[in-house]
Amino acid sequence: MSHFRALSLIFICVLLLSFGQSLAKAAHSGEVLSGQGWWTARRDSAGIAPDPVRNSQIAIVQIYAAPTYGWRGLVAVHPWIIFKRAGETHYTRYDVIGWGNGDVIHRDSSIPDGYWYGSRPKLLVDHRGARAEAMIPQIEAAIKSYPYPQTYRAWPGPNSNTFMAHIGREVPELELDLPANAIGKDYRSLIHPVGLSPSGKGVQVSVLGILGVTLGVEEGVEVNILTFNFGVDFLSPALRLPFIGRLGQDKVANDHG
Repeated sequence: MSHFRALSLIFICVLLLSFGQSLAKAAHSGEVLSGQGWWTARRDSAGIAPDPVRNSQIAIVQIYAAPTYGWRGLVAVHPWIIFKRAGETHYTRYDVIGWGNGDVIHRDSSIPDGYWYGSRPKLLVDHRGARAEAMIPQIEAAIKSYPYPQTYRAWPGPNSNTFMAHIGREVPELELDLPANAIGKDYRSLIHPVGLSPSGKGVQVSVLGILGVTLGVEEGVEVNILTFNFGVDFLSPALRLPFIGRLGQDKVANDHG
C-alpha cells in the first residue's frame, strides 16, 4: 500500500507540474488563452510550408500539430497532414474534425500551414523528393482505410489524433512521432488491443486509449494512464509528458533527398 501511495503521489505531482508548464507556455504565447472567439481567431498561414509554386517540381509531405481551440489547448493537440506530388502547385490537406454531419474526414478545410484557431502549428514531419512521392499513394490508401470515418469523440477517441496515428501505422516511412499530449493517438478498439505503435515501428498494448503501454523506435517507452502519457524518448532524448507533449530535444522527421 505504501508503494501505491508513493506512485500515486508521484503521478499527481508530475500531472500538476506538467499542467503548470503548459499553462505558463500558453500564457507566454498569448495564443491559447487569448479569449477571442473561434470566428475571429487566427487562421492565416504560419509561413512554415514551402511555397508550392516555387517548389512545383518537388513532392512534399508534411504533418503538423497545434494546440486545440480554447482551454483544451492546454491539454491536447490537433494534427493534420498535407502533401503534393511533383508537378503540382498546391497542397492537399486532410484532418479529422468533430463538428458537422456525416464524414469526419475533411479535405482542404483550412489552408495547409494555417494557425489552428489562434494556435501556431508545429512541424512534426517534413519529407521531400522521391521518398515523399512514393509515400503519397500509401497515405491516400491509409486515409481511405481509416476505420472510424463517421465517428468522433474528443476523449478518449477516436478523434483527429486517432486518424493521424492510423496513417502513421500504415505508412511507417513517415517516421511519425505524435507527442504525448496527442490525446486519442493510443485509441484502439476492444477487439484489437495489441498492434503497431502510432509510428508503425513499435508495439502497443492499449485498452480504448485509456490504459496501455507503447514501445517503439520513434516513441521510445510510453505509459498511458487515463490518456495521461508518461515516457522517455531515448534516440532524440526527451521526456514525454501529459499537457506538455515533449520536454527535451526537438524532433522533426525529415528527408529532403
